[in-house]
Amino acid sequence: MTTTPSTAPETVDVLIVGAGPTGLLLAGDLAAQGISVTLVERRPHRTNNMTRAFAVHARTLELLDSRGLADELIRKGTPLTSLRFFGKLSLDLSRLHTRFPFVLITPQYEVEHLLERRARTAGVHFRYETELTSLHQGAAAESVTAELREADGSRTTLTARYLVGTDGMRSPVRHALGLPFPGRSVIRSMVLADVRLTDEPSDILTVSGEGDAFAFIAPFGDGWYRVMGWHRAHQAADSDPVDLDELREICRTALGTDFGMHEARWISRFHSDERQVPSYRTGRVFLAGDAAHVHSPAGGQGMNTGLQDAANLSWKLAAVLRGHTADPEALLDSYHAERHPVGARVLRTSGALVRLAMARTPLQRTVRTVTSKTLTTVRPASDKAIGMVSGIAIAYRAPRGAHPLTAKRAPDLSLREGRLHQLLRDGTFVLVTPDGTAAPASPAPLVHAHWQGDRTTTLLVRPDGYIAWASDHPDPAALRAALDR
Repeated sequence: MTTTPSTAPETVDVLIVGAGPTGLLLAGDLAAQGISVTLVERRPHRTNNMTRAFAVHARTLELLDSRGLADELIRKGTPLTSLRFFGKLSLDLSRLHTRFPFVLITPQYEVEHLLERRARTAGVHFRYETELTSLHQGAAAESVTAELREADGSRTTLTARYLVGTDGMRSPVRHALGLPFPGRSVIRSMVLADVRLTDEPSDILTVSGEGDAFAFIAPFGDGWYRVMGWHRAHQAADSDPVDLDELREICRTALGTDFGMHEARWISRFHSDERQVPSYRTGRVFLAGDAAHVHSPAGGQGMNTGLQDAANLSWKLAAVLRGHTADPEALLDSYHAERHPVGARVLRTSGALVRLAMARTPLQRTVRTVTSKTLTTVRPASDKAIGMVSGIAIAYRAPRGAHPLTAKRAPDLSLREGRLHQLLRDGTFVLVTPDGTAAPASPAPLVHAHWQGDRTTTLLVRPDGYIAWASDHPDPAALRAALDR
């Protein structure tokens, strides 16, 4: 497969830096809307980036479903209907009100393969072994100029109307903007390895913490397992040597067994940070995924949050570039306004989970026991927890006086014309009305659908599956104003 066409464009609508899941989803969405996109990645094509992501949560599966990818991904993974932590905390995901009441256990590269295929089909221009070295945008600039270094050391310049950094925790885009990345390390000297096990764990996902250690085991599905472990007594630097005996001992402490761990194909140390950039937008440059926020791996939120960032930003950039909004700046600003609070919430929830796992004092362990029991047995608390972990409960702030459904996630409604997620696959808004309601002229492509029953509420659903506007007594003028915005 050719990864870089011979003739690279010198100007492009959107330049995306970083070909992980966030960048791939964003690129595919934009290209599918006729936007010219170049995606640059410093790694060679198909190089394993040793990612730690294994969980695809329900809200992310809904986003993939609205792109026609969810069912194929599910066939490659293993659905898990409950999550258990510390041997005491159990979250029943089967109660989620979604087509996907589970977390899908599958390695990140399976997600990347699907998203890359979609992006290529849509016409994204890929440039691997290419690194961003600088960018420039003037105060009144209509574009962003990026300087790129190729694998042979040569330098090229590319001009884009917008640039998005999806280039990870050490984001060159963020550094080029001079933005701080405040936060701190929360776990030091985590050991990470891919191994084979003599004894197969009884659970698909094995995670627990006891005493001064905790461990995590997930299957690749091909006989290899990803294992992460931490022990309070081993606080070494990332560069210090590590061997399989250390990881075996951690697992025996945390899990009671090392499952006959052997044959590590690689092993290393790393540390986990909690950080978030103050602004997701600087002029014509945006940050998404780990370039904007990083946190502990607890709860499997990282990749999922990044993909949801991309789904939020893509339709807004497309609307602006295609001239479909009356207020481009306000629409682009809404990306930070909506996603920054979500990133901050994920930092808090994943941080709370890892601190429970690291509980040391009798008081801390009592808090962990009480919290685990509450989240397991008290239905409202449990529902809130599974809603946040899965992403199903994430909602945005609605304007004052808006209908209660505004800015909330739309479920996969069964409409006369088909499921909502199927109707969203063209990347357009979906207007849901009772029979006899005429669809107004729209500045953007619009799918008009109808309730199957006698419901009278009118909904305007955004391309990312959130409700942009709703009314129980539709005012045509108000609907036209919502479409203009």
